[in-house]
Amino acid sequence: MTPNLTHLHPYPFEKLAQLKHGITPPADKTHIALSIGEPTHPTPDFIKAALAQHSQGLGIYPTTKGIPELRASIADWLSIRFKIPAEFIDSDTHILPVSGTREALFSFAQCIVDPTDKPVVIMPNPFYQIYEGATLLAGAEPYFLNTLEDSGYLPDFDSVPEHIWQRCQLIYICSPGNPSGAVISQSEQEKLIGLAEKYDFIIASDECYSELYDDENNPPIGLLQSAYAMGNTDFKRCVVFHSLSKRSNVPGLRSGFVAGDADILKAYFQYRTYQGCAMPLPTQYASIKAWGDETHVQENRDLYREKFTAFISILENICEIHKPPASFYVWLKTPISDTDFAQQLFAQENITVLPGSYLSRPFEGINPGANHVRIALVAPLSECIKAANRIHNFLTTLK
Repeated sequence: MTPNLTHLHPYPFEKLAQLKHGITPPADKTHIALSIGEPTHPTPDFIKAALAQHSQGLGIYPTTKGIPELRASIADWLSIRFKIPAEFIDSDTHILPVSGTREALFSFAQCIVDPTDKPVVIMPNPFYQIYEGATLLAGAEPYFLNTLEDSGYLPDFDSVPEHIWQRCQLIYICSPGNPSGAVISQSEQEKLIGLAEKYDFIIASDECYSELYDDENNPPIGLLQSAYAMGNTDFKRCVVFHSLSKRSNVPGLRSGFVAGDADILKAYFQYRTYQGCAMPLPTQYASIKAWGDETHVQENRDLYREKFTAFISILENICEIHKPPASFYVWLKTPISDTDFAQQLFAQENITVLPGSYLSRPFEGINPGANHVRIALVAPLSECIKAANRIHNFLTTLK
């Protein structure tokens, strides 16, 4: 066994199960799960139809690079969504289909990191735990960027010491962020690209929440969009990760893509030919349909907006609560410790939320996720309203 396995932390939901162990919630209140970021809106019928229509493709080994039609549909979507002229996105060299962003975000570090050179991988804190696990198993040292309320829950790149930048080989960013929904501005992304050029590291931008945003006239900026705007039309050192899971309500389809710097993707493609995560043909054809349609994505955003509005209106008179610019999470400050809050809420109201400290690590004397809980508004509207009323009742007991 690789000794790096011993450095891995328990996954947040394993810790959550332990926190709830032995507690019997009220039997007269149905359980409402708001802890896992798993979309529950219906999968569009046209995606399911495309999957079934091409089921004969299960009898064919898929290629690592995917069919040209899939890469072309992704290139078209990238160009339109992020305002990059089509001639600057080569579907053959700038795009690789992947089996969801989780496996890609993990495997990317295994391909990129040179463990012989005391590497550092920088990541936001709180974070998606795959970043940390990928870093540790690649033989690198994680460096955490605390994202706090004072900075709008955004990473402060100016706070990183020069000796860390000098050792940095890879930085993970997440915009819109998990768990806060905060969006990194174009100016900050351009600053980071400049740092990558100066210190020669790669930026991995996790953008899987990019299509769940509040302001229809102001969609979140993307890393490739920022690179293009500053004249980096080859997207050097820039790689983005996108998924259909949240955008199209198909988490079980395991379909996404990686796009950006052609030289990096050439090496990553070679790695993936050995790794073996090729996307099945039926999934590819269903993905083409999904990337080519925006109507269902607009309807999806409308549903989340409705849930945010209802949820926040019930709670805003008893606690400090804000609608995030993007994502489907409420990053709620708690009047008691986040673990006590989550445990007591489950015991009294039969609602499961995720303690914020389970999504972060103590760094520079603080745990930036402490005294917060992540609430995923993935349940149906009626359940979200019911949950908000129960949380309101629970908060009343804490006053």
